[in-house]
Formats: sequence, C-alpha cells, structure tokens
Amino acid sequence: MMGTRHRAGEIFVWLLVAIYAVASLLPSFAPRALSLDVQLSLVVFLPLAFALIHGALRHGIVVFAILCFVVSNAFENLGVLTGFPFGRYVYTDAMGPKLFVVPLLIGPAYLGAGYTSWVLASILLGEIDRVPDRLAVVAVPIVAAFIMVGWDVCFDPGSSTLDRLWTWRDGGGYFGVPLTNYLGWYLTVFVFLFLFSLYRARRQTTDATRLSSTYWAQPAVLFLIMALVYETDYLAGSDVTLTDATGATWRSADIHETAAIVSLFTMVFVAVTCLLILARRARG
Repeated sequence: MMGTRHRAGEIFVWLLVAIYAVASLLPSFAPRALSLDVQLSLVVFLPLAFALIHGALRHGIVVFAILCFVVSNAFENLGVLTGFPFGRYVYTDAMGPKLFVVPLLIGPAYLGAGYTSWVLASILLGEIDRVPDRLAVVAVPIVAAFIMVGWDVCFDPGSSTLDRLWTWRDGGGYFGVPLTNYLGWYLTVFVFLFLFSLYRARRQTTDATRLSSTYWAQPAVLFLIMALVYETDYLAGSDVTLTDATGATWRSADIHETAAIVSLFTMVFVAVTCLLILARRARG
C-alpha cells in the first residue's frame, strides 16, 4: 500500500514539475501568453503544491509549513515596518491582497523554495538516509539557507527593479537591491529551517531508506527549472532602461545577463551536484 501511494505521489509530482516548467519558462519568449497575475500565481502555488505533496510522503510537512508561514510573515512585516532585517522597502499592489503590509503570496513562495532548499541541503550533506545527528541539526539549515538565498540573489533585482513588485526605498548597489536584503533573507530562512530541524531531531526518526533516488531527484529537477528561468530571460534579449527609487538607472539586459551568470554557477551547480549524488546512490 505504501509503495503504491509513493508511486502515485511521485507521478503527480512529476506532472506538477512539468506544468511549472511551462508556466515559468514560456513567458520569456511569449510575454503575452500569461498575464502577470496568472504567472505569479502559478510560479508560487505550483512549488507550494510540490512541497506539500512531496513532503507528505515523509513526515513533518505540516510543521514545516506552519513554521515557514509564521516566521517568514513575521520577519517580512517587521522588515516593511522597521527596515530590519532586510533594509527599507515596501510592497506595491502588484502581488495582490496583503496580510498586514505583506502580500499573501509571500508565505507560499517561502514554503515552496524553502522546502526544496531543505531537501537539496540534505542530499548534499548525505542526510537523506540516516537519522539526523547533532551536527546535522545545525548543518542542514546552514546549507539550505545558502541555497535559498542563492535563488533570491537571482530573482530580487528582476522582481523589484524590473517588475516593481516591491521597492527599495534607499536603492542598492546590486541593480537597486541592497546587501542587507540578502543578509535578512539568510536570517529569516535559517530561523524557520533551524526550528524545523530541532523538531525533526526530537522525533529521531527517518523513513528515507524506503524512498527512491527518483523521489529525491524531483526537488533537484524543480530547482534546475527555477534556475533556467534566468537563462531563458537572458536569451529572450529584452533591453530597456529603468530607474529605481533613488533615481539610479539600470539596463534590463544587464540585470538578465547577471542573473543568468549567477544562476548558472549557483542554482544550476547545486541542482546538478545533487543529481550526480543521487545517480551514484542509485547505483548502490
């Protein structure tokens, strides 16, 4: 029964990954294929569904989701109201309804990427086949937070300076984004991942040995697709000049090319390394 449930779950998750690939990569070459609202919803809720279904085949995904939503929304609201820990910024209305001063889409976005980063860190550190020890309790959140912030390094300039989903009031040297943003992201992500790690350590269980390498490969493939978005945006070749909140001007072509470079040697590197580790695992 368990094997049948896992196989059905894996098939459905692959379907989600395929739909996500179309929804995220198609707009680079067909900008009018999806409206911004539809595209935002798909690229947020498909990884969310992925995390909930993929995580349900193990244990703890409900706890993970609760910690992620509570911590991320608390830090994001604190950030908008006080400037800590991200820097001074404000969300526009482009992302729809808000919880206090933060769009409702932010929590689900953190969950999809956070869960994927957690699994990838577990693969890199060799933690998928064993009960977490004391070192793993700290090590997995440390590495997973780096992985997730690597994704943010790629998307934040495009989302803020280009798409105006949020505005950095004091600008920043990285295409209008300040260093404090990434430090704040790391802190936020590490906090909820570390809390989840403590929860898992108290359970002292693992069911990973009965899950296939194909199952573990799914988050790596999803993350690879998330990375390829920046390659397709660059290949699409748009070039306009933009002005941020401080009056500094930036070229969209430079933003796209930089994101393509960074994603290739951070996100793609992580995804490919995880797939190679799993290929060796599958060979026994």
